Amino acid sequence: MSVQVATKMAEVELKDVGKDKLTVKEATKSTSGNLILASPVASVDEKKPVDSSPQSVNAPVVVTPFPPATTVPSVNVIPAMAVTAAARDEVAVAGGEPVLAPAPSSMKLPQASAMKRSDPMQQQQRHTGNDSIVSPDGMVCEAPRTVKKIQFADQKQEFNKRPSKIGRRSLSRSISQSSTDSYSSAASYTDSSDDETSPRDKLQKNSKGNSDFCVKNIKQAEFGRREIEIAEQEMPALMALRKRAQGEKPLAGAKIVGCTHITAQTAVLVETLSALGAQCRWAACNIYSTLNEVAAALAEGGFPVFAWKGESEDDFWWCIDRCVNVEGWQPNMILDDGGDLTHWIYKKYPNMFKKIKGIVEESVTGVHRLYQLSKAGKLCVPAMNVNDSVTKQKFDNLYCCRESILDGLKRTTDMMFGGKQVVVCGYGEVGKGCCAALKAMGSIVYVTEIDPICALQACMDGFRLVKLNEVIRQVDIVITCTGNKNVVTREHLDRMKNGCIVCNMGHSNTEIDVASLRTPELTWERVRSQVDHVIWPDGKRIVLLAEGRLLNLSCSTVPTFVLSITATTQALALIELYNAPEGRYKQDVYLLPKKMDEYVASLHLPTFDAHLTELTDEQAKYLGLNKNGPFKPNYYRY
Repeated sequence: MSVQVATKMAEVELKDVGKDKLTVKEATKSTSGNLILASPVASVDEKKPVDSSPQSVNAPVVVTPFPPATTVPSVNVIPAMAVTAAARDEVAVAGGEPVLAPAPSSMKLPQASAMKRSDPMQQQQRHTGNDSIVSPDGMVCEAPRTVKKIQFADQKQEFNKRPSKIGRRSLSRSISQSSTDSYSSAASYTDSSDDETSPRDKLQKNSKGNSDFCVKNIKQAEFGRREIEIAEQEMPALMALRKRAQGEKPLAGAKIVGCTHITAQTAVLVETLSALGAQCRWAACNIYSTLNEVAAALAEGGFPVFAWKGESEDDFWWCIDRCVNVEGWQPNMILDDGGDLTHWIYKKYPNMFKKIKGIVEESVTGVHRLYQLSKAGKLCVPAMNVNDSVTKQKFDNLYCCRESILDGLKRTTDMMFGGKQVVVCGYGEVGKGCCAALKAMGSIVYVTEIDPICALQACMDGFRLVKLNEVIRQVDIVITCTGNKNVVTREHLDRMKNGCIVCNMGHSNTEIDVASLRTPELTWERVRSQVDHVIWPDGKRIVLLAEGRLLNLSCSTVPTFVLSITATTQALALIELYNAPEGRYKQDVYLLPKKMDEYVASLHLPTFDAHLTELTDEQAKYLGLNKNGPFKPNYYRY
């Protein structure tokens, strides 16, 4: 709020009271609609010098809630009844009635031209000293001052200067640390002195002197331990499994080699398997999804872990080999995510399968590989298809992706989803989750699908079914989640609009033809961690996330509770295969028994204070069921 003199008169009457006299009749309200506290009639003698002696302040005062356009916005408020001596020096007396004038330094009054008068001569002004002037109507105003225009030319030039290569790298790192990795402990990036040194070239030991691991920095173990402890609070089923089966040690003697995403949730699973009696060695199934501090915490806990974020392709296979090829230790169980570990053993160490009791696989890609081996007669051990179990398919694939797709896109692009046009390739459980999340955020979602059943589901859910070629020029985001290869080809990439975002929610990086983009005529520019601009010769660019690899685990994080369901399913599958009597499972791919699916679900219900209804004996007999389950046949589709 500001206090100022009424600067505009509603009425002006010129009366014949002498050549040198001017009578001013003021309206009770200014033209701006501001309240005038008093409106006396004053006469101004232009020849009479201005009396600056202190007087009581009862002149017209305008109270404005906001400064008009001609005043400076930042004005110190001076109460009209508490005028200081300095303020009274600025008061001009008109006919014995003082008028409060604002301090010149605090605001700028409208120029005299704003006061409409018929006679231009009456707009003459007279200096009173102290950088003030008096207009013919007796108003005291600030003297005109020369205002220097602010020059932005230099600033614009500075802004347009492109940073050097080193500067861009530093900027990209600072952005990526604050956006894409904010969910991780800041300590992950405290040791920047050896960021460029490959962990393979460093000799590290944990506090017990053990060096059978390879992680980014063992010093981050303390922070990784905190993340694991947080994850344990959201994984009730695994923690319950530890308590219930720890005394029995159902995995005693098991030697499990694992290749999964190394996150805090995976660490809880590994430590649970250890508590159940197993020995574990672990590598990462994705070069970007490893949390370095969690890997360090596992290494500090005595687990041989070979993984770090940002591995090269050569590092990736080296880490898997270090897990498998160990003198005096041979695995008898495999826990895989994507099938790379299984593939490596088949390729390099096929004789190991003589002692391996079974494989547990949790991804679409890995399961597809297993079925191929089975069809070709090359699968020499039983395998458990965890991906198609109800607890994985209906919870991890659907609910996890429904939340993590938005998280991954926000962290990498800061995009507003409302009104954006998105095409989701594939309407399986992952595609369903992605579409539901984007639709809820106001996006216009298209779906591509090869299966008429899934296609009909998409139509019934309110999505338009299209071919990718029909919308590729207009969409803002392209998301693949099919488990297939070359879903988005170079032809599609060439036709995309400028700024189109391309990402993958499937396990493997085969869905987007990224290799076709590594050509001399295209320029790659890393703008953030896991965010690349691929620039065409005409200046068009697309935004490629995680180099076409799994978006959510590469660029963000996933809900711990949902992963608890999947991890518990994996643990039970390992226990089942390891303890199954010989002959129960042949050299084929199996689904988890329905009873185990129901058991996993029941372990998570107490979190919601949920209470199951129990069948009576009569009801169970009528349905032909056991009162304790299973409650659905194997062919039932949830």
